[in-house]
Amino acid sequence: MPNDGGLSRIQQRLNAIPANVKAALVPALTKQAEAIAATMRTLAPDDPATGDPDLKTSIEVTGPGQSTPPYSQPGGMMTVPDNAVAITAGNEDVRYPHLVEYGTKKAPAQPFFWPAYRLHRTKAKKAIKRAASAAVRKNWGRQ
Repeated sequence: MPNDGGLSRIQQRLNAIPANVKAALVPALTKQAEAIAATMRTLAPDDPATGDPDLKTSIEVTGPGQSTPPYSQPGGMMTVPDNAVAITAGNEDVRYPHLVEYGTKKAPAQPFFWPAYRLHRTKAKKAIKRAASAAVRKNWGRQ
């Protein structure tokens, strides 16, 4: 076998990193999504007619490869791609989160979804980047 100056070895190591980094990112993604979802649950109003926390309990975090609940907002039922998590509000019993978030002619908006996201966005990005950097450093020397 001809000597390629270590090129094949470095290519092998670079190809191995993404799988390890992807696996290391899932806990960081999930942790940040759970923090955002917890804030959403805090901001979401109870049903004024009954006092039920249906909207709060419908807020879910869905991990990579899993399906979001039917009728959830934003986007309805979908499969979450790799290296991603989805935070959704609503399900087959709670189909009104968008009406609460944006309001109607008869009911004022009570935003809970996007304010929670905006509140945590910068911190979540930093934590996910830190986790990715740590995973790359940890897995760089492995073969």
